[in-house]
Amino acid sequence: MSITQQHLFATQLAQLSRAWRAELDKRLQGLNLSQARWLVLLHLARFEQAPTQSELALEVGVEGPTLARLLSALQAEGLVERKAALEDRRAKHIYLTELARQRIAQIDGIAADLRAQVFKGISAEQLELCQQLHQTMLVNLESVNVP
Repeated sequence: MSITQQHLFATQLAQLSRAWRAELDKRLQGLNLSQARWLVLLHLARFEQAPTQSELALEVGVEGPTLARLLSALQAEGLVERKAALEDRRAKHIYLTELARQRIAQIDGIAADLRAQVFKGISAEQLELCQQLHQTMLVNLESVNVP
């Protein structure tokens, strides 16, 4: 495989990621949620139990103060609640409200429609091959970051 092929693949992968997020963000504008806010809600919904702010920050991949600002905005909109942890009063657990769960259902529906359009004409076999390729690349990247 040539360097040109590798470069083109990496460029296309980055473009796909940006374009996909931009299109989803555009479709979600009617919900009055920025990309940062809907990402926090979706990550929060993945937890089985209410996480602490630090656990959520780690999952989302943002610094604590950045997440605190996002959570304040989401709390002001009635989408999340912060409650002191019983085991450590300094820590706060983050809970989704019913309104947030309704919004997440809307986000899921809009995202499913976009996925259907993006994957149109792509077979299950092609998708599986891509998933295997991406997984191999992720493993390779992780080994690069090992000290």
